[in-house]
Amino acid sequence: MSGPAFFQTYMGQRFYESTMPQLVRQLTRLNDNLERLVAVAEQHAGQKQSSSVEPVPPTTEGVEGP
Repeated sequence: MSGPAFFQTYMGQRFYESTMPQLVRQLTRLNDNLERLVAVAEQHAGQKQSSSVEPVPPTTEGVEGP
């Protein structure tokens, strides 16, 4: 294949200078949110074990059916 390498093209420069850093930021944000979600879930599980409350079945509100 002849022509410029990907990093030498406009799209390549945009990818390396904008798209990849944004992707890394979003993955970091996702990881942070997952860590917080796990912490809340663990805390909720600990409270649930100590209480004698019946579990509430999940609702299908807002979920589109077939």
